[in-house]
Amino acid sequence: MKRFFAWLRAIFNRGMDKLEDPEIMLDQARRDMQTALVQNREKAVQAITQKNKLQGMLDEATRKSAQLENQAAAALKAGNRDLARQFLREKATSDATIETLKTTLATAVETVENVKVAIKRQEEEVRKKTAEALALKAQWKQSQIQSSITKALEGLTFENEYEGSFAAAREKIADKQAEASARQEMFSGSVQGKMMAMEDQAMDMAAEEDLKKLEEKLGLGTAAPVTTTTTSIEGETSVDAELDALEKRLQQGQSGS
Repeated sequence: MKRFFAWLRAIFNRGMDKLEDPEIMLDQARRDMQTALVQNREKAVQAITQKNKLQGMLDEATRKSAQLENQAAAALKAGNRDLARQFLREKATSDATIETLKTTLATAVETVENVKVAIKRQEEEVRKKTAEALALKAQWKQSQIQSSITKALEGLTFENEYEGSFAAAREKIADKQAEASARQEMFSGSVQGKMMAMEDQAMDMAAEEDLKKLEEKLGLGTAAPVTTTTTSIEGETSVDAELDALEKRLQQGQSGS
């Protein structure tokens, strides 16, 4: 239920935002002004129509009064005073109506003239407000364009924001290189490294012995069997000693584990 009311509020707020849009508000205000002007013009037309009716009634009453006066004169010429008196009475009633119509017509004419002036002023105001509405709509569009430009430029950055990534990568690479160097150092000093060095030394000694035999066979050098034998025995003795020491260390390591 809460989500439903939240949805209703969102719909209402969106509708209010649309209704409060300056462009829509200006268009609505312009339409309201034009509608009011049309309505006032219609009322002015009705007022002028009533004024013209009053003018027609006054003209008719004036003609009737003149006619009655002529009829009264004709009756007097004919020697009929009673008939003349009756025409004059009707003329007096008509004259009273004429005075009333004159007063009413004068008021109507003044009202109509005031309405005409008000209509002209309203027309000028509508034209002025229409031009102002167009200017405001242009300003609103300009502000929207400026806002769009500002939003588009918000994502731009000219700072070296990637330097941190490069620094972190450099640090990791340096750590890995240091680790590799440490492992290499440990490997070179390990037991396996020493055994490989001893094997290389034995192979060098065997190769040297073969080389000397080849020289003796080819007559390129003087044979020195005693020295060679002594050197070989000393080398074998040294190798045997290191092997014995290595076996002891290995045995101690196994017994300790």
